[in-house]
Amino acid sequence: MTTKLLVNRTMIDQAKIVERTAPLLAEGEIRVATRRFALTANNISYALSGEAIGYWRFFPDDEAGWGCVPVWGFGEVVESRAAEIAVGSMLWGFFPMASDLVMAPSKVGANSLVDGSAHRRKLPYVYNQYARTNDDPAPLAAIADLRSLMFPLLTTSYVIDDYIADHAGFGAEQVLIGSASSKTAFGLAYYLRERGAQRVIGLTSARNIAFVEALGLYDQVVGYDALASLARETPSVFVDMSGDGAVVAAVHRHFGDQIKASISVGATHWAADRAPRDLPGARPAFFFAPGQIAKRDADWGPGVLMRRAVEANIAACAMLSARMTVVNAQGADAVAAAYADMVGGRTPPDRGIILSF
Repeated sequence: MTTKLLVNRTMIDQAKIVERTAPLLAEGEIRVATRRFALTANNISYALSGEAIGYWRFFPDDEAGWGCVPVWGFGEVVESRAAEIAVGSMLWGFFPMASDLVMAPSKVGANSLVDGSAHRRKLPYVYNQYARTNDDPAPLAAIADLRSLMFPLLTTSYVIDDYIADHAGFGAEQVLIGSASSKTAFGLAYYLRERGAQRVIGLTSARNIAFVEALGLYDQVVGYDALASLARETPSVFVDMSGDGAVVAAVHRHFGDQIKASISVGATHWAADRAPRDLPGARPAFFFAPGQIAKRDADWGPGVLMRRAVEANIAACAMLSARMTVVNAQGADAVAAAYADMVGGRTPPDRGIILSF
């Protein structure tokens, strides 16, 4: 049997554990047991944008109206009918919140493979790639949990930073980052600070100000209720991780036409109302990381940006490890409870959640 967490596709705070009959393998397929995976606010964003971007289509379930949210983590091949893939092979990449997954390996290399299952072929390629990790170099093997927790978020952060750099900072003097306590936000702050081209300001709720200041990654940390303290004439890029329409509207109305780019990334405040469309400044636009990755593949050659991101992520994880407590939990009930806390906004920002069935 396969055990999985299903989420209501229209009311994502509703979830349930179900069991399904595990399908038999066809020739060329492998069965991968999901071993350890991370749960972050990024996964809530996947659920929210599941229809628009297709996240529900990666790991479909037959029950109408319900879906399996993708997560990042490690899996072990426990059954194989693919000659190139041995039982015991370890993979890192995109998995369902489920006990196992059937894959159809293609483009198998020494260090990677692609899931060539028919239903995934038209989905974004970056999510279909898996790293083969049995022979990982020591620096990467040493940060296995942080890899699952932070690499997808840090890669998004790295690609946003590259997008801003690719547009010459949109001519702005500073970057405002909403929901500054989120991992993608402080990953972006780290990369922006490393590049040093613009001032970085974190926007957060009053209860998270001390945590965000302690990160040491922002030039200034401002509570949402103190937005008026910022000079409104400063040309700014706004990167919104919250999805909170009231916050987006407040930032745009305060800075007006000085908002030179408004980049929507996540939805840490997923239950809040969305922003109105008639806001001053640059129109908010959803950021789709695979689009920028594809552009850089064309600019620099396939895989160059992602290789640079991996190298940068290893260094970033070394810095962030001291700022985060990793919490492990096992079993279907623990997975359901962790999801309920994450979607309910009850997971502290300094906690990294690692789960297994």
